[in-house]
Amino acid sequence: MTFDELKEKAHALPLKPGVYIMQDKKNTVIYVGKAKALKNRVSQYFANLAAHTEKTRAMVSQIDHFDVIVADSEFEALVLENSLIKRHQPRYNILLKDDKGYPYIRLTVKEEYPKFSLANKVAEDGARYFGPYGSRGNTQNIIDALRIALKLPSCNRKFPRDIGKERPCLNYHMGQCDGYCRPDMDQNRYRETIDQAVRLLEGKFQEVGDELKAEMEQAAEELRFEKAAELRDRYKAIELLGKRQKVVAGSLADTDVVGFYKGEATRSCFVVLHFVEGELAAKDWDLIDTPMEEDTADILSALVRQYYGGRGNLPRQILLPCELEDEVPLTRMFSEAAGRKVELVTPQRGAKMDLIRLANTNAVEEVERWTTREERQNKLLELLGAMLGLEGPPRRMESYDISNQGADDIVASMVVYVNGKPLKRDYRRFKLRNMDGPDDYASMDQVLRRRFQRYLDGDEKFSDKPDLLLIDGGETHAKVAVGVLQDLGLTIPVFGMVKDDRHRTRALVTPDGREIGIQGNQAIFSLIGQIQEETHRFAIEFHRQQQNQRMKGSVLDGIPGVGEKRRADLLKHFRSVKKIREATQAQLAEVVPKNTAQAVYDYFHPKGEETT
Repeated sequence: MTFDELKEKAHALPLKPGVYIMQDKKNTVIYVGKAKALKNRVSQYFANLAAHTEKTRAMVSQIDHFDVIVADSEFEALVLENSLIKRHQPRYNILLKDDKGYPYIRLTVKEEYPKFSLANKVAEDGARYFGPYGSRGNTQNIIDALRIALKLPSCNRKFPRDIGKERPCLNYHMGQCDGYCRPDMDQNRYRETIDQAVRLLEGKFQEVGDELKAEMEQAAEELRFEKAAELRDRYKAIELLGKRQKVVAGSLADTDVVGFYKGEATRSCFVVLHFVEGELAAKDWDLIDTPMEEDTADILSALVRQYYGGRGNLPRQILLPCELEDEVPLTRMFSEAAGRKVELVTPQRGAKMDLIRLANTNAVEEVERWTTREERQNKLLELLGAMLGLEGPPRRMESYDISNQGADDIVASMVVYVNGKPLKRDYRRFKLRNMDGPDDYASMDQVLRRRFQRYLDGDEKFSDKPDLLLIDGGETHAKVAVGVLQDLGLTIPVFGMVKDDRHRTRALVTPDGREIGIQGNQAIFSLIGQIQEETHRFAIEFHRQQQNQRMKGSVLDGIPGVGEKRRADLLKHFRSVKKIREATQAQLAEVVPKNTAQAVYDYFHPKGEETT
């Protein structure tokens, strides 16, 4: 379907709740969304494209057709959207990582020395399974905490095969393992410790804690203070483990605090802080590709649905950083899943708002910690390419600017950016030739012809072809560049850099006059602004150098008959004082009157020597 046909179909949709399914030419589902009113929501995609994000425009450009499913209520649309996203995994929907899953803790009970490990699913292998839990990372943390709290081995030694073969490892000497590899350690003690671990995983923290507390008090009465201190530390570790175990399992959690950070040109981060009895017990987070949705509330709605969907155990309260439009159906969905009321709360001030700020700060820190500069630049160039409708990210960008004052010393600069960074060894400067006066369009024409003719001639200094040309100026400047490229048989995307009243680049413009706003994306705005400033600086710097060199021609001022105009004529013709010094009298007379030519010649050749 054409764009106009898609737009017409969208306007014909009913004002009813439902789900819309966007598909490309290969019938692949690329986006699934829900709406309270299908007509209003779907029509937004095909109206005022300039107001959309780059990612949204890229998605819309790939839509070949779409289908809708009308629902009886917004709640039904919400449930249907969730199931369709899980089934199709559309590339433009917000998707949490599949590998987070709902893992289990596995215990190999048939072995002489059972061990705990993490498993993706329950298998009929005779082992015992605990769970499912909330995420792989936090579930592994529980296994590690069990080992440390109960001082179980974490090495790769096989028991009883390796007992007594080697000295105990570093964990034993650090007090993190009881050293079951020692010959004096019997299997019964190991079994008793595993039994304690099982009861902890079953939630019997009070029972295990009471046992340890009793042992600790008895050891203190018997003046075995070292043993009492060891049991005290284990008791405290189990208390902490109990809180963490509860929250990872998802049950008995009082409050979850949601945080989110939307990266400008790279990753974004979704964070959930889990609180039990008023204390922070665990943190879960996920890095995702920066979503195409403009509204943070829409993004959070999708993330919260995915994160909590399918979990039977939910916190009693979920704090959100902003109000969600579909809060009512979401509350119903979560409450039905939990079998009790689950509240969605958006705090505005006070202690709960402080918790939201903490969660958001954690999201920012995770993005900064895991995103490299190279990744940020690559994502930025991908977004720029999508914004400009390019076939790919513009790895090599060349920018041009003209600088002049009157007819003298008209110069141009060529600045090169590769992978978002300046490549100064490829910068080039041009001195304009045979110009009757300042003419930016003629100057740009000459510079680009010289640059790309040398590319076609195989000049090593101009051997790289750019992916994008940025011209300092507007629509007409861009048209001049396109004309030059067409004459030379080249095809390169060209955009003009349009400035605002403060001489900052506010937009890019196509040769046909269509403006593309860049101020909506701070990273792209900063990059284009930096390129424009660097191109202008390089041109001005070269122009000043030319002026300084021309001022050296003031030595001509001492020659009789040479005034400002004749000095300018001589410099324009011969280009430098050195060339004037080397000229013959006849050559000088072609530019200035004969008597002045004689005076200039005599000035540089006081003994009357000839110059050929």
